[in-house]
Amino acid sequence: MNIFLFKYAYLVLIIIIATSCSASAELEKETSTSFEQSYSYLALGDSYTIGEGVCDNCKFPIQLKNRFETTASSGLETTIIARTGWRTDNLINALASENLNPDFDLVTLLIGVNNQYQGIVFSEYQKDFKTLLKTAIQLAQGDAARVVVISIPDYAYTPFGLNYRNPEDISSEIDEYNTYAKELSKANGVIFLNITDITRKGLSQPNLVASDGLHPSKDAYALFVNRLIPLINKSFEN
Repeated sequence: MNIFLFKYAYLVLIIIIATSCSASAELEKETSTSFEQSYSYLALGDSYTIGEGVCDNCKFPIQLKNRFETTASSGLETTIIARTGWRTDNLINALASENLNPDFDLVTLLIGVNNQYQGIVFSEYQKDFKTLLKTAIQLAQGDAARVVVISIPDYAYTPFGLNYRNPEDISSEIDEYNTYAKELSKANGVIFLNITDITRKGLSQPNLVASDGLHPSKDAYALFVNRLIPLINKSFEN
Protein backbone atom coordinates (compact mmCIF):
# COMPACT_ATOMS: atom_id res chain seq x y z
CA MET A 1 0.00 0.00 0.00
CA ASN A 2 2.83 2.39 0.88
CA ILE A 3 4.52 1.56 -2.39
CA PHE A 4 1.29 2.33 -4.27
CA LEU A 5 0.93 5.69 -2.52
CA PHE A 6 4.55 6.50 -3.28
CA LYS A 7 4.10 5.73 -6.97
CA TYR A 8 0.88 7.77 -7.08
CA ALA A 9 2.52 10.75 -5.40
CA TYR A 10 5.46 10.48 -7.78
CA LEU A 11 3.14 10.44 -10.79
CA VAL A 12 1.27 13.53 -9.54
CA LEU A 13 4.59 15.33 -8.99
CA ILE A 14 5.70 14.53 -12.56
CA ILE A 15 2.40 15.89 -13.93
CA ILE A 16 2.74 19.10 -11.90
CA ILE A 17 6.34 19.63 -13.06
CA ALA A 18 5.41 18.97 -16.68
CA THR A 19 2.47 21.39 -16.49
CA SER A 20 4.65 24.07 -14.88
CA CYS A 21 7.32 23.72 -17.56
CA SER A 22 4.71 23.93 -20.29
CA ALA A 23 3.24 27.10 -18.76
CA SER A 24 6.67 28.68 -18.41
CA ALA A 25 7.50 27.96 -22.03
CA GLU A 26 4.24 29.52 -23.19
CA LEU A 27 4.84 32.62 -21.07
CA GLU A 28 8.33 33.00 -22.52
CA LYS A 29 6.93 32.67 -26.04
CA GLU A 30 4.39 35.44 -25.43
CA THR A 31 7.04 37.71 -23.92
CA SER A 32 9.42 37.18 -26.82
CA THR A 33 6.81 38.36 -29.35
CA SER A 34 6.06 41.62 -27.50
CA PHE A 35 8.02 44.78 -28.27
CA GLU A 36 10.22 46.35 -25.64
CA GLN A 37 9.73 49.73 -27.32
CA SER A 38 6.84 51.09 -29.36
CA TYR A 39 6.27 54.23 -31.41
CA SER A 40 3.09 55.92 -32.62
CA TYR A 41 2.46 56.82 -36.25
CA LEU A 42 -0.27 58.99 -37.78
CA ALA A 43 -0.85 58.81 -41.55
CA LEU A 44 -2.86 61.69 -43.03
CA GLY A 45 -4.13 61.87 -46.58
CA ASP A 46 -6.54 60.66 -49.23
CA SER A 47 -6.88 57.59 -51.47
CA TYR A 48 -3.11 57.25 -51.74
CA THR A 49 -2.89 56.85 -47.96
CA ILE A 50 -5.98 54.71 -47.41
CA GLY A 51 -4.79 52.43 -50.22
CA GLU A 52 -7.62 52.57 -52.74
CA GLY A 53 -7.36 49.65 -55.14
CA VAL A 54 -5.08 47.51 -52.97
CA CYS A 55 -5.49 45.13 -50.03
CA ASP A 56 -5.56 46.34 -46.42
CA ASN A 57 -2.00 45.21 -45.78
CA CYS A 58 -0.77 46.63 -49.09
CA LYS A 59 -1.28 50.36 -48.38
CA PHE A 60 1.97 52.14 -47.63
CA PRO A 61 1.26 53.01 -43.95
CA ILE A 62 0.70 49.33 -43.12
CA GLN A 63 3.64 48.19 -45.22
CA LEU A 64 5.71 50.76 -43.34
CA LYS A 65 4.45 49.46 -40.00
CA ASN A 66 5.21 45.84 -40.90
CA ARG A 67 8.63 46.61 -42.35
CA PHE A 68 9.63 48.75 -39.37
CA GLU A 69 8.48 46.22 -36.80
CA THR A 70 10.39 43.48 -38.60
CA THR A 71 13.66 45.36 -39.08
CA ALA A 72 13.73 47.52 -35.96
CA SER A 73 12.11 44.98 -33.59
CA SER A 74 10.03 47.85 -32.21
CA GLY A 75 6.30 48.42 -32.43
CA LEU A 76 4.70 51.06 -34.64
CA GLU A 77 1.13 51.75 -33.55
CA THR A 78 -0.49 53.13 -36.69
CA THR A 79 -3.47 55.46 -37.05
CA ILE A 80 -4.78 56.38 -40.49
CA ILE A 81 -7.01 59.38 -41.17
CA ALA A 82 -7.70 59.39 -44.89
CA ARG A 83 -10.48 58.80 -47.39
CA THR A 84 -10.75 58.43 -51.13
CA GLY A 85 -11.70 61.74 -52.75
CA TRP A 86 -10.61 63.97 -49.90
CA ARG A 87 -9.29 67.42 -50.73
CA THR A 88 -7.23 69.47 -48.32
CA ASP A 89 -10.36 71.06 -46.82
CA ASN A 90 -11.91 67.62 -46.20
CA LEU A 91 -8.85 66.54 -44.25
CA ILE A 92 -8.87 69.77 -42.24
CA ASN A 93 -12.52 69.19 -41.30
CA ALA A 94 -11.86 65.56 -40.39
CA LEU A 95 -8.98 66.49 -38.10
CA ALA A 96 -11.09 69.16 -36.43
CA SER A 97 -13.62 66.50 -35.44
CA GLU A 98 -10.98 64.14 -34.02
CA ASN A 99 -9.69 64.36 -30.48
CA LEU A 100 -6.09 63.41 -31.17
CA ASN A 101 -3.37 63.67 -28.58
CA PRO A 102 -0.39 65.66 -29.91
CA ASP A 103 2.09 62.94 -29.01
CA PHE A 104 2.75 61.05 -32.23
CA ASP A 105 6.32 59.99 -32.91
CA LEU A 106 5.76 60.21 -36.67
CA VAL A 107 3.24 61.95 -38.92
CA THR A 108 3.09 61.58 -42.71
CA LEU A 109 1.06 63.95 -44.89
CA LEU A 110 0.09 63.18 -48.49
CA ILE A 111 -2.74 65.35 -49.82
CA GLY A 112 -3.70 67.54 -52.75
CA VAL A 113 -4.38 65.36 -55.76
CA ASN A 114 -8.14 65.86 -55.47
CA ASN A 115 -7.71 69.62 -55.37
CA GLN A 116 -5.91 69.31 -58.69
CA TYR A 117 -8.30 66.72 -60.13
CA GLN A 118 -11.40 68.72 -59.21
CA GLY A 119 -9.97 71.95 -60.57
CA ILE A 120 -9.98 73.79 -57.23
CA VAL A 121 -8.08 77.08 -57.44
CA PHE A 122 -4.46 76.60 -56.48
CA SER A 123 -4.57 79.35 -53.84
CA GLU A 124 -7.04 77.22 -51.84
CA TYR A 125 -4.53 74.39 -51.75
CA GLN A 126 -1.78 76.78 -50.68
CA LYS A 127 -3.88 78.13 -47.81
CA ASP A 128 -5.11 74.72 -46.68
CA PHE A 129 -1.73 73.03 -46.93
CA LYS A 130 -0.22 75.63 -44.59
CA THR A 131 -2.92 74.78 -42.06
CA LEU A 132 -2.40 71.03 -42.46
CA LEU A 133 1.37 71.27 -42.14
CA LYS A 134 1.03 73.32 -38.96
CA THR A 135 -1.42 70.76 -37.57
CA ALA A 136 0.85 67.86 -38.50
CA ILE A 137 3.75 69.46 -36.63
CA GLN A 138 1.58 70.05 -33.57
CA LEU A 139 0.44 66.42 -33.59
CA ALA A 140 4.07 65.26 -33.87
CA GLN A 141 4.86 66.61 -30.40
CA GLY A 142 5.55 70.02 -31.95
CA ASP A 143 8.67 68.58 -33.59
CA ALA A 144 8.94 69.31 -37.32
CA ALA A 145 11.63 66.63 -37.66
CA ARG A 146 8.98 63.99 -36.92
CA VAL A 147 6.85 65.01 -39.92
CA VAL A 148 7.28 63.70 -43.46
CA VAL A 149 5.42 65.32 -46.36
CA ILE A 150 5.11 62.88 -49.25
CA SER A 151 4.87 64.19 -52.80
CA ILE A 152 1.70 63.68 -54.84
CA PRO A 153 1.83 60.71 -57.24
CA ASP A 154 1.38 61.49 -60.93
CA TYR A 155 -1.72 59.73 -62.23
CA ALA A 156 -0.94 60.90 -65.78
CA TYR A 157 1.20 57.76 -65.98
CA THR A 158 -1.74 55.41 -65.49
CA PRO A 159 -4.26 53.98 -67.98
CA PHE A 160 -6.93 56.25 -66.44
CA GLY A 161 -4.81 59.40 -66.65
CA LEU A 162 -3.70 58.64 -70.17
CA ASN A 163 -7.30 58.76 -71.36
CA TYR A 164 -8.64 61.40 -68.96
CA ARG A 165 -7.06 64.59 -70.35
CA ASN A 166 -3.74 65.84 -71.66
CA PRO A 167 -1.17 63.93 -69.56
CA GLU A 168 1.36 66.76 -69.91
CA ASP A 169 -1.07 69.18 -68.29
CA ILE A 170 -1.69 66.79 -65.40
CA SER A 171 2.03 66.35 -64.78
CA SER A 172 2.69 70.09 -64.99
CA GLU A 173 -0.02 70.87 -62.42
CA ILE A 174 1.13 68.13 -60.05
CA ASP A 175 4.66 69.50 -60.31
CA GLU A 176 3.29 72.89 -59.23
CA TYR A 177 1.62 71.35 -56.19
CA ASN A 178 4.71 69.37 -55.23
CA THR A 179 7.04 72.34 -55.66
CA TYR A 180 4.93 74.39 -53.29
CA ALA A 181 4.72 71.57 -50.73
CA LYS A 182 8.46 71.04 -50.90
CA GLU A 183 9.29 74.71 -50.43
CA LEU A 184 6.86 75.10 -47.52
CA SER A 185 8.13 71.92 -45.89
CA LYS A 186 11.73 73.09 -46.16
CA ALA A 187 10.84 76.50 -44.72
CA ASN A 188 9.29 74.76 -41.69
CA GLY A 189 12.04 72.22 -41.12
CA VAL A 190 9.86 69.33 -42.32
CA ILE A 191 11.17 66.40 -44.36
CA PHE A 192 9.86 66.28 -47.93
CA LEU A 193 9.96 62.89 -49.63
CA ASN A 194 9.66 62.67 -53.40
CA ILE A 195 7.95 59.52 -54.66
CA THR A 196 6.44 61.04 -57.81
CA ASP A 197 9.23 59.67 -59.96
CA ILE A 198 8.22 56.14 -58.92
CA THR A 199 4.67 56.67 -60.13
CA ARG A 200 5.91 58.11 -63.41
CA LYS A 201 7.07 54.61 -64.33
CA GLY A 202 3.47 53.37 -64.25
CA LEU A 203 3.05 53.00 -68.00
CA SER A 204 6.42 51.39 -68.63
CA GLN A 205 6.08 49.19 -65.52
CA PRO A 206 2.39 48.23 -65.24
CA ASN A 207 3.04 46.35 -62.00
CA LEU A 208 3.29 49.75 -60.31
CA VAL A 209 -0.38 50.50 -61.01
CA ALA A 210 -3.25 48.90 -59.09
CA SER A 211 -5.89 46.83 -60.83
CA ASP A 212 -8.21 49.87 -60.94
CA GLY A 213 -5.87 51.45 -63.48
CA LEU A 214 -5.42 54.61 -61.42
CA HIS A 215 -3.83 54.16 -58.01
CA PRO A 216 -0.38 52.87 -57.04
CA SER A 217 -0.07 49.13 -56.56
CA LYS A 218 1.34 47.15 -53.64
CA ASP A 219 4.68 47.10 -55.49
CA ALA A 220 4.69 50.88 -55.87
CA TYR A 221 3.87 51.38 -52.20
CA ALA A 222 6.72 49.04 -51.28
CA LEU A 223 9.05 51.39 -53.15
CA PHE A 224 7.59 54.32 -51.18
CA VAL A 225 8.43 52.43 -47.98
CA ASN A 226 12.00 51.80 -49.16
CA ARG A 227 12.50 55.56 -49.09
CA LEU A 228 10.54 56.15 -45.90
CA ILE A 229 12.30 53.62 -43.68
CA PRO A 230 15.68 55.40 -43.51
CA LEU A 231 13.93 58.70 -42.80
CA ILE A 232 11.87 57.44 -39.88
CA ASN A 233 14.77 55.49 -38.41
CA LYS A 234 16.76 58.70 -38.36
CA SER A 235 13.80 60.59 -36.90
CA PHE A 236 13.36 58.10 -34.07
CA GLU A 237 17.04 58.34 -33.18
CA ASN A 238 16.65 62.05 -32.36
